[in-house]
Amino acid sequence: MRILVIDDDDVVREMICRMLTDVGHEVTQARDGKEGLRIVAKEADIGMVISDLIMPEKEGIETIREIRGDHPEMKILAISGGGAGGAQAYLSLAGKIGADATLKKPFVSDELLSVVRDLVGN
Repeated sequence: MRILVIDDDDVVREMICRMLTDVGHEVTQARDGKEGLRIVAKEADIGMVISDLIMPEKEGIETIREIRGDHPEMKILAISGGGAGGAQAYLSLAGKIGADATLKKPFVSDELLSVVRDLVGN
């Protein structure tokens, strides 16, 4: 199963991808929700999406809602470091609209990998 990481911050996105590939996951990247949705639509082997919530082009809440509508079986992890309402408000909303799990930035590798293991079973 491949994991799609959607985050507009290149450093954060690369760090997450490295954490995942270091433990054997196959990873694809997108810079925003618009690009992420294009990838999900054309690549059938993506089984999980990790999406930031505050991004340009198409933000994470809208991206999660669309993925959940088109792919109800796909696992979704929402991540956020804040915004005007604070990270917890955004993460709570993400959970209500379809994210299977949420994680507040900054996080360490063990936290991310634990959530991913719980969601995908490896």
